Amino acid sequence: MKRLFCFIVVVFSAAGLLPAQDFLQAPAPPAPPAPQLRDINVNPFAGGTYLGVNLAEIEANRAKELKLREAYGVEITRVEENSPAEKAGLKAGDVVLEYNGQRVEGMEQFGRLVRETPPGREVKLTISRNGATQTLTAVLGSRRSRYEVRIPPFEIPQIPIPDIPTIHTSFRTARLGIEAEAIGDQLAGYFGVKEGVLVRSVVDNTPAQKAGIKAGDVITKVDGTMVTAPGELSSAVRAASAKKNYSIDLMRDRKPLTLTVTPDDRSERFIPRGRVVTDAN
Repeated sequence: MKRLFCFIVVVFSAAGLLPAQDFLQAPAPPAPPAPQLRDINVNPFAGGTYLGVNLAEIEANRAKELKLREAYGVEITRVEENSPAEKAGLKAGDVVLEYNGQRVEGMEQFGRLVRETPPGREVKLTISRNGATQTLTAVLGSRRSRYEVRIPPFEIPQIPIPDIPTIHTSFRTARLGIEAEAIGDQLAGYFGVKEGVLVRSVVDNTPAQKAGIKAGDVITKVDGTMVTAPGELSSAVRAASAKKNYSIDLMRDRKPLTLTVTPDDRSERFIPRGRVVTDAN
């Protein structure tokens, strides 16, 4: 009888009418129900003051294109949708000249002013639009994450998170002819300084090269004014360029050095106007 049963199974299977495993194997147990998911919002950037703009530094040539009387302030290159900046009426091409009555010298200073203002606070922004000055009011918001993850409802074990490297933004200073970036505490100790601005590269035939500035130098003072960030360096160079000569104090191979720079109006031709875009929030 058992042989007859196996013969029938083989015949039906060969004819394609019945899979042999349906008879020869036990049915698989039902799959367990999938765990119910719940939504968890992850806000890794929560708590930061939010304006919602991208910015660019103002150089002399760009200042003329924007119909500015002086080369200062920051140019807005992009306004995020539904951001405090858009609600305040800011537009791409506007130049922020003052923040709550304080003159804006560069992107780094402007970003610091925004970050130091509590969310929900009203701020007065004096801007230049097509050469005309006006004042707008913005209500700063709180930065929120755009990311959302879904995880099963179970206890999540603690996972060690590796250190995330800091992203450094480099600036090109056309009046001097260098590309520079801020240095952190560890690099400051390596170069033998407490603070300063690291020279990444020097453009040929510029005041910096003629003065003897080299890549790897750390600039600490411009015409006696201490500089701790690229924005401060740019502002100090702009102010000192009105003189016939000015001094630059720097550290090279852990040894202090003072060089004399002779401004050259033509130096702005040597570096193409590259906009360093950042979110000053």
